[in-house]
Amino acid sequence: MAKWGQGDPRWIVEKREDGTNVNNWHWTEWDATSWSKGKLCEFLVGIVVENEAGRCQISELKQVEGEASCSSRKGKLIFFYEWNIKLGWKGVMKDSGAKHKGLIEIPNLSEENEVDDTEVNVSKKKGDGDILKDLMKTAGTAKVREALGDYLKALKTEFTIGMILPTKAIATQELTIKRKLSENTLQIQAPLGVRIPTVALHMTELFDTAAGRLYSIFTVKELVQKFSKSPAILEAEKGGKFQMFDGNVTGEYIELLTNEKIVMKWRCRNWPEEHYATVVLNFVPTPGQTELQLDCKGVPVCKEENMKFCWQKQHFEEIKGLLQLTTLKG
Repeated sequence: MAKWGQGDPRWIVEKREDGTNVNNWHWTEWDATSWSKGKLCEFLVGIVVENEAGRCQISELKQVEGEASCSSRKGKLIFFYEWNIKLGWKGVMKDSGAKHKGLIEIPNLSEENEVDDTEVNVSKKKGDGDILKDLMKTAGTAKVREALGDYLKALKTEFTIGMILPTKAIATQELTIKRKLSENTLQIQAPLGVRIPTVALHMTELFDTAAGRLYSIFTVKELVQKFSKSPAILEAEKGGKFQMFDGNVTGEYIELLTNEKIVMKWRCRNWPEEHYATVVLNFVPTPGQTELQLDCKGVPVCKEENMKFCWQKQHFEEIKGLLQLTTLKG
């Protein structure tokens, strides 16, 4: 048995007022179902394959049934996912201009099978156009499996950010570790002039700090780098640019009202090119706390769940962790 004070630092809780499950050493589970549905839509819808005979595109996510989760035990991550997916595809023959539709079914995407072995079934409505069906069964299936691989990579990297936190012994090494949110994510190219379907989001969160302190976390480079755990570039003035999370989030400050309001042009790297949402942050003082009101307009429809995750997990929860850390140090 280890002597008092010499045990594994992840078990030591006597210095923590809240007795927190340090570094998720005990069993912890996160539900990734909602996040995964948004990611699957992002990676699968819009896939295009083409040859000399025709062109096909996956046009919609018709059904996605199942669940996904990530568990942590003794600093190790365990993933579970099981999905039944149906996609709609459309194709056009180049010689005649004839249009055809069909389905793609993925009956069992799970951790039990390798992505390259995942069953992908392609069907088409009755009539001519089998050449398009063959195109989807070959090139289309390959791209679908590639997209499923991108989803799993994101599940194991982007979704898990913050689950395994550094212990006190390695805290000094944090600044040498660059965190990448969506390495090699699929870049969606939207042709100029094409209208992008968007949604609006409204979120609120309470923070145990003054409005001025919370405002500074969004406008001071050193504080942004602490909660994002990655390099950042900030010009916190009207018209100033910002870049966070290793360049995965970029934008421009439109309006700054000190300690009260921030308005930004905001985008993720894998959004359609040159497309920005408008993010408004209002800092509302309450007794002993500050309510942060987030309003966002112009989020691409397929990015809605990702956007919610980004703000809830990678902003709100990380900022609360930073505030708690600075309070304990103080």
